[in-house]
Amino acid sequence: MSPAAVVTGLGVVAPSGLGVGEFWPAVRDGHLALAPIGRIDPNPYPVTVAGEVAAFAPDGWVDPRITVQTDRFTHFALAAADLALEDAALEPAAVGPFEFGVMTASYSGGVEFGQREIERLWRNGPEHVGPYQSIAWFYAACSGQVSIGNGLRGPSGVLVADEAGGLDALAAAGGELRRGARAMLVGGAEAPFCPYAMCCQLGLGLLSTSRDPATAYQPFTGQAGGFAPAEGGAMLVVEDADAARSRGAAVKAVVAGHGATYTGRRQFDQSAQGLLRAATDALAEAGLTPDGVDAVFLDAMADPSADAAEAEAVRLLLGERASRVPVTAPKAGYGRCYAAAAVLDVAAAVLALEHGLVPPTPGVRDCLFDLDLVTGAARPADLRTVLVLSRGVYGGNSALVLRHPESPITGGN
Repeated sequence: MSPAAVVTGLGVVAPSGLGVGEFWPAVRDGHLALAPIGRIDPNPYPVTVAGEVAAFAPDGWVDPRITVQTDRFTHFALAAADLALEDAALEPAAVGPFEFGVMTASYSGGVEFGQREIERLWRNGPEHVGPYQSIAWFYAACSGQVSIGNGLRGPSGVLVADEAGGLDALAAAGGELRRGARAMLVGGAEAPFCPYAMCCQLGLGLLSTSRDPATAYQPFTGQAGGFAPAEGGAMLVVEDADAARSRGAAVKAVVAGHGATYTGRRQFDQSAQGLLRAATDALAEAGLTPDGVDAVFLDAMADPSADAAEAEAVRLLLGERASRVPVTAPKAGYGRCYAAAAVLDVAAAVLALEHGLVPPTPGVRDCLFDLDLVTGAARPADLRTVLVLSRGVYGGNSALVLRHPESPITGGN
């Protein structure tokens, strides 16, 4: 990760709000955005509570010609990209097109669009399948459409990964900045609510079956029974620090370090060491020690063994400070949206640095582990360095270090 990678814009499309102006107050105040699933009939499925972006429609965000060619997850990404560019006060045309790229992470791709077209194929034959089936479902659809829509011809790609992929995409974008790009749109989006996608998710065995939104997602408690799935996404404008400075951009945070490991599918008993190594690698790249961590945004899978492993990783990382450094999991209020989950955590962490507040973990009152889990209300804190942790259900572990823009920039390559 380059110490020159800085965040200058945030775009959020989440169950808890559209844009930073809605998202941050909801996260700060611990608003619960989980609700009964409305996009599909939940009757045949044991999972009935999720985080849906109920207020979103593509009208006004996406060109109608593009809307019919793309899936809902791409609509989220396009809207989030526009919001991020607006937040950064950056016109894509002001950056050389070959110096501005896109990097996204995707877990499920365009499943709703894909299922609809497969149903037509099955019922009516191939002549009834639309011409956009071949591209709308594809994992790279967000990167492609964001790139085309904004005239970006710089380095672009997609990481097909689960939750940890959002942090890995930020690391990949940092690599492109080191190689000469001036700006990157980075993030992820998911729209996993159609019957096919729900069946795939149920196979994980990790989803909450609580019918009460207030108790559906309770990580780090004795009542943890899986996570509530969610849709939504976030895009960030990440720029080379010199390029951002030259145009007078307001820097929100420095992306200072990243680490990633792999510990095997569903082997949560081994994920403590893997997550610990990812965190120590990220801190080392940032030129920091664990003593410099001011807050931690947790992965929060809400599986008892996974929560225990993450708590152990934090304890091993922070030592005797583990019970005093504030930790939090805002996603408990709006759900876990797969490859977009970590990007939303990064957005919340950047806003926490900006406002000097650690947001609470909604719906959680008591922590089962010896951690300083922030609950109830946001906590004022002098935040200079925030650590974001993420794990995928298939064994990926990632950590990202964010620093306040007024903190000294150290580490990196």
